[in-house]
Amino acid sequence: MDSLGVFLLIFTTFSGNPMSLSLADDVPVVLVTWDFPEATQEAWDTITGDGSAVDAAEKACNFCELEPSLCRFSVGYGNRIDDTGEPTLDAMIMDGITHDVGAVGGIRRVKKAISVARMVMEYTKHTLLVGDSASNFAHTFGDFEDESLKTNKTRVNYDNWNENNCQPNFWENVTPDPSTSCGPYTPAQPPSRETAAKIDKDNHDTIGIVVIGSDKNVACGTSTNGLNHKIAGRVGDSPIVGAGCYVDNDVGGAAATGNGDIMIRLLPSYQAVENMRRGLSAKEASAEALSRIAYKYNDFRGAIIAVNKEGDYGAECYGYTTVEITYRTGSMTNITVEEIQCTVEPKKPSVGSGNLVRPNVILCIASLYLSLKALTLKYTLPL
Repeated sequence: MDSLGVFLLIFTTFSGNPMSLSLADDVPVVLVTWDFPEATQEAWDTITGDGSAVDAAEKACNFCELEPSLCRFSVGYGNRIDDTGEPTLDAMIMDGITHDVGAVGGIRRVKKAISVARMVMEYTKHTLLVGDSASNFAHTFGDFEDESLKTNKTRVNYDNWNENNCQPNFWENVTPDPSTSCGPYTPAQPPSRETAAKIDKDNHDTIGIVVIGSDKNVACGTSTNGLNHKIAGRVGDSPIVGAGCYVDNDVGGAAATGNGDIMIRLLPSYQAVENMRRGLSAKEASAEALSRIAYKYNDFRGAIIAVNKEGDYGAECYGYTTVEITYRTGSMTNITVEEIQCTVEPKKPSVGSGNLVRPNVILCIASLYLSLKALTLKYTLPL
């Protein structure tokens, strides 16, 4: 092997994903937050059939929206409610080819929220419609059925919550004490900064999906019924571009889940994609994006999934012990559910670090290449 061949081998090894050194593209890829194998299968069947990446993202979320019992009831109708007892849904979809986005927030009386979001993307110049106006758009222009999202389960949920003094809830800086009373509330003076409600695995509130087709076109989608007992009118991160999910057809995509009221402030899905753009692996990109949030909010809980266009996928989490992801790639024969250990540590981003992560490695490799070249010349010179 000549010195150039040695250099190419070393470069490929060091600049690849430390979790996988495969040189072959591993597409298509379907990557989903949490243990939602049936939804993942819907996406896989779509992307390996005649469907696009956008179609696959929509189909996966539709599955959870129509079969919430198979998605922990954290997506779709019939369980999670706001503090008035009303179920509302948030969703978004993003197309990597056009970079177009459609989203809905706080939509009522429509089960297939991501399909309404897709209509916003494809038939309007807007990005986000909210509340009853989003519902009216779905019922009139989209011809979606006007149907209640309430069930006996939502009614029992609301009654039990009231009997438990409205615990947990998402009020703070108010009187009476929201940790012991239902209200009504008035502003407290001076305000307190205590937080009462817990964002655990069964209140994580999102299916997030990233899909890469065999043609390497990328799409992502989210759908959620939001935090249980949220304040009426609350919209979380799921329908917000760069927070709930984000894709770039030149790079790949990412989706987030967890405490949306925190993640919406730092756009972790966008950050993860930009991290991959500058050379980080999918797992590294996810960890770095989460570490920024944890540095600001150490009681935060969340997770990110990410995949680049070559099929390198990964996930990381913070605040939990473990989270689950579900996926299938082109080299696999089955849907896989994997438990991810949360290893992220809070870390302040380096000011001005920019694109210096991988170039440091490249400079080291370039130096090694020049040394090898000099050594080759030394032993090939005539005596």
